[in-house]
Amino acid sequence: MLTKTKEARVAQAAGETRPMTMIQALRSALDVMMERDDNVVVFGEDVGYFGGVFRVTEGLQQKYGKSRCFDTPINEGGIVGAAVGMGAYGLRPVAEIQFADYFYPAYDQIVSEAARLRFRSAGDFTCPLTVRMPCGGGIYGGQTHSQSPEALFTHVCGLRTVIPSNPYDAKGLLIASIESDDPVVFLEPKRLYNGPFDGHHDRPVTPWSKHPLGNVPEGYYSVPLESAAVVRPGKELTVITYGTMVWVSLAAAEETGVDAEIIDLRSLWPLDLETVLESVKKTGRCVVVHEATRTSGFGAELAATVQEHCFYHLEAPIERVAGWDTPYPHATEWAYFPGPGRVGAALQRAVEG
Repeated sequence: MLTKTKEARVAQAAGETRPMTMIQALRSALDVMMERDDNVVVFGEDVGYFGGVFRVTEGLQQKYGKSRCFDTPINEGGIVGAAVGMGAYGLRPVAEIQFADYFYPAYDQIVSEAARLRFRSAGDFTCPLTVRMPCGGGIYGGQTHSQSPEALFTHVCGLRTVIPSNPYDAKGLLIASIESDDPVVFLEPKRLYNGPFDGHHDRPVTPWSKHPLGNVPEGYYSVPLESAAVVRPGKELTVITYGTMVWVSLAAAEETGVDAEIIDLRSLWPLDLETVLESVKKTGRCVVVHEATRTSGFGAELAATVQEHCFYHLEAPIERVAGWDTPYPHATEWAYFPGPGRVGAALQRAVEG
């Protein structure tokens, strides 16, 4: 899965690697950028003294002081509103929303202010803002700690939406996001913080220290935004996915024996359309997988885009596997979560169709 790409060569130049969880990789990215640029500031609920509810910002306040890593009130609209002002005045704020489920009070600031600032000012102002949000289920968080709201951001012109699936990409993509002059919504799948998760909740967790993508350079490197990764080459069909579902799709391909080419989008919008279309035109079949609610989910956009560009190459209908159109349940978590069984069934339907 880890190939000697241009990204890997750049990362190799960044110094020694060491095993990191996604939490540690994200912290390393923040540390690198705060050290390189005094304009980078980190803030949110409990991110300072406490180090964040998931400990991503642990130690940053002690190292950089309370003016560069600080706590805020429980006020998501205020957090993002302040960050927009900071960005307009030349800082590069990294704001944390403690759980993606609680970003809704800040949605107006994200959409009406952050995403529009460069356009409404005719380029006189930019908003180099990164909003970090832990997202997704598989942690028994129930309906208010398990949502995947990515489609609500990909619909907004002027925003970038990023979701990493491993520590290596997490660090490189976060650095690239902080360096971007456009506002970036950076969604972090909570279920992947401490190890890859294939959807089999009844099995022991595999730590990132036992996976190649858990070896992360300690220094500076970046993974380009708008760049998808082919994490599994294949000939029979194309799976388009991101976040936790990358690992579920890999498990489904292995368990069914379907020779699937699996694409990790990494950047949802802007989309690496070239990589997606090249794969679908090669395989002639496509399955779209995401954890979020099915109706109007980002998978609908992906399916429509593939249909538009690859109609004469498709040999079977495009399949979608997603969460159900209900609030995220607690007691029946694994009936909602798109596991390898549901994904594998879709792979087989696509191959046989």
